[in-house]
Amino acid sequence: MDDTDQWRNMASAPRDGSRILVTVRSSEQGPAEVDMAYWSRADQFGPEGWRASDSSPGRIVEYAEPELRCWMALPSAGRASLPSPWEGDDVSLLDGSGI
Repeated sequence: MDDTDQWRNMASAPRDGSRILVTVRSSEQGPAEVDMAYWSRADQFGPEGWRASDSSPGRIVEYAEPELRCWMALPSAGRASLPSPWEGDDVSLLDGSGI
């Protein structure tokens, strides 16, 4: 398994508009889940920030920074399914910093 298959701290997520997988924290609306998102610069549709990749003009889905736990690069085309959301408690363990 290479490092593209690892969950990483959101502080290291690319903010260049490229799509990535994110773990959305569990909340009263439901359990943690994986979504595809990207960083968007401010435009006529909304402020700068994380948006779900299925957003469209008039239907922007934005994520506040605290809603996202970690990120992962998109898997290769041969992968059969999405990874499970990060369920660990210690985010400092992401990126191997707990080793």
